[in-house]
Amino acid sequence: MEVLRRSSVFAAEVMEVFDRSPTDKELVSQAKALCRDYINSRLIRAGVSWSKPEHSAPVPGGKLAEVSTILLRLGDELEYIRPNVYRNVARQLNISLHSETVVTDAFLAVAAQIFSAGITWGKVVSLYAVAAGLAVDCVRHAQPAMVHTIVDCLGEFVHKTLVPWLKRRGGWADITKCVVNTDPGLRSHWLVAAVCSFGHFLKAIFFVLLPER
Repeated sequence: MEVLRRSSVFAAEVMEVFDRSPTDKELVSQAKALCRDYINSRLIRAGVSWSKPEHSAPVPGGKLAEVSTILLRLGDELEYIRPNVYRNVARQLNISLHSETVVTDAFLAVAAQIFSAGITWGKVVSLYAVAAGLAVDCVRHAQPAMVHTIVDCLGEFVHKTLVPWLKRRGGWADITKCVVNTDPGLRSHWLVAAVCSFGHFLKAIFFVLLPER
């Protein structure tokens, strides 16, 4: 009986661990919430206004709020290192912002190229920076509804490509391990080394991708 009791307790503890693991749906929902927060931050910084997010859209809170803060800070570093890569994204891609299909196809094509050689947190941050840069372009060109399209598009890409990788790392909170130095005056953490070369790669993509549009 004692063995049975201990087995039951052990099984319950194992199930509790699985219950705490984020589901695919949760990871995608969190990805979209982080994207909305990232885009909103960049729109404010760019000095452009847009319609408020949907009332049903979740706002990062608790641990996810911490993740959002770190994602934005890493994005600041990335954009500081390669500022021209993440500005005027639509012009670099040579696309029209009046077509939802064109914007969706272009974003998904860039996303696929970014992760073609594997997944890293540096590339995830870059994906969010591209989404925000494209969103700023859309609002500036009187296409604010496209912001929601971009958020949904990023969610779709996360679902199809990044969910297994995120689950192996326990979810979005794993990004907090990337920050080594919290002093904003020192740029010594992993992102600097990882992105210096990656910025050239991404910029090359912008100039060769979808040249016919």
